[in-house]
Amino acid sequence: MTNTIIWTIVVLAGLGLVLAFVLYLIATKFKVEEDPRIDEIEKVMPGANCGGCGYAGCRAFADAAVKDTTLEGHFCPVGGDEVMTKVAGILGIEAVKKAPQVAVVRCNGTCENRPKTNIYDGAQTCRIKAALYSGDTACPYGCLGCGDCVAACQFGAISMDPQTGLPVVDDSKCTGCGACSKACPKHVIELRNKGPRSMRVFVSCINKDKGAVARKACSAACIGCGKCAKVCAQDAITVQDNVAYIDFTKCKLCKKCVAECPTGAIHAVNFPVLPPKKEAGNEQ
Repeated sequence: MTNTIIWTIVVLAGLGLVLAFVLYLIATKFKVEEDPRIDEIEKVMPGANCGGCGYAGCRAFADAAVKDTTLEGHFCPVGGDEVMTKVAGILGIEAVKKAPQVAVVRCNGTCENRPKTNIYDGAQTCRIKAALYSGDTACPYGCLGCGDCVAACQFGAISMDPQTGLPVVDDSKCTGCGACSKACPKHVIELRNKGPRSMRVFVSCINKDKGAVARKACSAACIGCGKCAKVCAQDAITVQDNVAYIDFTKCKLCKKCVAECPTGAIHAVNFPVLPPKKEAGNEQ
């Protein structure tokens, strides 16, 4: 009996050694040599693993950048041009510069502008709410106010304003990763160029209903009148599906459209406040 147990142990141990040796040979034969530049690039990345670059994380981005022959289409929004310059240096190619971007909330349907027409008492997430019905108000396009964008932001750049019921983006913290935009089921949040001194002009509405219907749902809605497009000398504004849109690559920040909009749907942010003009008769 004792001999049987001993031989069993010996056979199993021998079999284990043989299988281990076979696995070693297989691993050696099919071993994939990884480019050492992947580790180098991963070290200079911010390590946020936010997915803003379009890849599953910083290492996946590094792997894709090494395998490609150019950095065209590869950009880390968190690290920006500084990180991309380092990546280009490791790869020995030219860096691709890109204007910094920031998240913009294209909805001005505050509690005052867009009164509630019903009460939702289900799960407090925008995605579930959007799947169940159009929202608490008569506007089926606006912000749902549950804060999915806040939960998606890894940088603490978004918060919900209790007075307006809308998300507020902190420009100084926003990295332009796009996580909030992807989390919004209504596609209310858009990434736009940050602009010189963070100045931007955009239409804070995406309601595609006809003017009268949109205005009834929200007093600050775009009514698609086209007045803004007519005064824009840069052809930066188009009106499609009853709503205006400003192309930030063409906009020169003249703000003529802001003054022309009859509903206040076009917003100009971070512009310096100019002193009021003195009337000719009041000059001292």
